[in-house]
Amino acid sequence: MSLKRYRQILLDLVALFESFVRQPLECFRLLRGLPEMLAGSLRARDWTPAEVEESSTPSTAQSNSQISSNPLADYFKSHTEGRGIWKLEHYLDIYHRHFAKFVGQEVHIVEIGVFSGGSLEMWKSYFGSKCQVYGIDIKEACKAYEGDRIKIFIGDQADRQFWRRFKEQVPQVDILIDDGGHLPGQQIVTLEEMLPHLQPGGVFLCEDVITVPNKFPGYIYGLSRHLNAYAYRPDDLQVDMSKFQSSIQSVHLYPYVTVIEKSASPIEHIRLPMQGTEWRPLAEAGTTEVTFSARS
Repeated sequence: MSLKRYRQILLDLVALFESFVRQPLECFRLLRGLPEMLAGSLRARDWTPAEVEESSTPSTAQSNSQISSNPLADYFKSHTEGRGIWKLEHYLDIYHRHFAKFVGQEVHIVEIGVFSGGSLEMWKSYFGSKCQVYGIDIKEACKAYEGDRIKIFIGDQADRQFWRRFKEQVPQVDILIDDGGHLPGQQIVTLEEMLPHLQPGGVFLCEDVITVPNKFPGYIYGLSRHLNAYAYRPDDLQVDMSKFQSSIQSVHLYPYVTVIEKSASPIEHIRLPMQGTEWRPLAEAGTTEVTFSARS
């Protein structure tokens, strides 16, 4: 094992110890789920397809993925000249699934990682004339791609001061695509700085979340587990939502891609109405009350 690897292990152990010191109860709550996390990880690593999966033909899978037309895929395939676009093909369907609601609307989109500038033009074509595109890159040369409805910012996505300056200049962001440095530390800083800044109904998409293990998915797990926080009020038959649940609608995981969608409007409560007149298990038990319990 290299000296660099030993150093990283030592730093991870120090960070783990510091976490226990700062938040011991939360650390123990996470550790309680470790056996199931390990079991799920091993199940994925050793996954054996069922016979029905093995018998599926490529043509069936292809027809399912092409139920609706994808203008992004059409643009990408027809783009044989000009500024380069480099994307894993399945990203195009993910984009369309989460971005289609913005097409034709006034939309402000940020893409980190300008590279050859081709995707900036793709977003303009896809969203339409009301789209404003902001490209971010660490390389000064990318300023050359600035143009009509495209503004380029030069900065380091791991620099929180850069993000504070950016947010002052760009107060409205509806979509953020992180295709930047791909390092977990960069991705985490970007998420922490920009997810709260997104407009209601906005979409945060981080691509190229590659390799196992990877600290960014661990961060996402810690974030998304709080979508399941449960504060039930039996007297009112409703669940009180936390600030996080009120703001975040959903978290989606795809191969190499994480998508977080914000709620279009804050949600303070979720109702839990009881419909119907027959409640046999309760009647047999001699009670008409419904109770819910959850373990943290």
